[in-house]
Amino acid sequence: MRAAYLLTGQVMHERLRPVQNRFVYPVFCLRLNLARLGELNNRWFGVNCWRPLSIATRDYGARDGSDLQAWMRGLLKDAAIEADGEIWLQTFPRIFGYAFNPVNFWFCHDKNGGLKAVLAEVNNTFGEHHRYLLQAAGGGDILADSDLHSMKALHVSPFCPVAGHYQFCFKNSPDSAFVAIDYFDQEGLLIKTAIAGRRLSFTPAHLRRALLAQPFLTLGVVAKIYWQALRLWLKRVPFYRKPQPPLHPISHPLHLRSSKESQS
Repeated sequence: MRAAYLLTGQVMHERLRPVQNRFVYPVFCLRLNLARLGELNNRWFGVNCWRPLSIATRDYGARDGSDLQAWMRGLLKDAAIEADGEIWLQTFPRIFGYAFNPVNFWFCHDKNGGLKAVLAEVNNTFGEHHRYLLQAAGGGDILADSDLHSMKALHVSPFCPVAGHYQFCFKNSPDSAFVAIDYFDQEGLLIKTAIAGRRLSFTPAHLRRALLAQPFLTLGVVAKIYWQALRLWLKRVPFYRKPQPPLHPISHPLHLRSSKESQS
């Protein structure tokens, strides 16, 4: 098993109401085995050091630079989820020191390779974060048709209230990876988002080609967020003020059970 992959593909975002707004952009991202981060440094990529492409562990998890795998295993233990195998992080890298990740995905497997949990770590442009921990019904393997949903907790867009829920879908093969997030409000499906990519080996040559093809990828992520927001504003889509961030930094089954018990 390799220590990392490069994913090259596209991100798609489509709003269905009250006006239709759709865009597709080329992207590349990384999928990293957290147990083997120390093996990944080369002239194009580095962990916690400056390279043209890099990641900083302070951007994830506890956000204090501590060990990411240990942090994730502690979270799984607290949630009573048995996932004792490899943990992979899918993320946009820092490019020349800068990155913004609307969402990072942590794929948590058991020793047999089954996908037991996924953590969707969402970031907004206000510097706030929230994490959605997803698990298949009955604790089984997460498959392409698994029912994975979570109530929306974090303000992401001023054109959507903090209400409704997300539906997630994950498809992985030896050659490709696909993630979809559908957002539903009280009227039904409102926004469809997907990121799909082809898996490439994590080599200096592939990293160099990806960087040269999209040297402003991470700056462009933020610029495109604001550009699409302007388009929605010009189309007079209703605007919602940002509420206070959620009290709990994570949504997962244990918290949901505790909340229901406290209300009963």
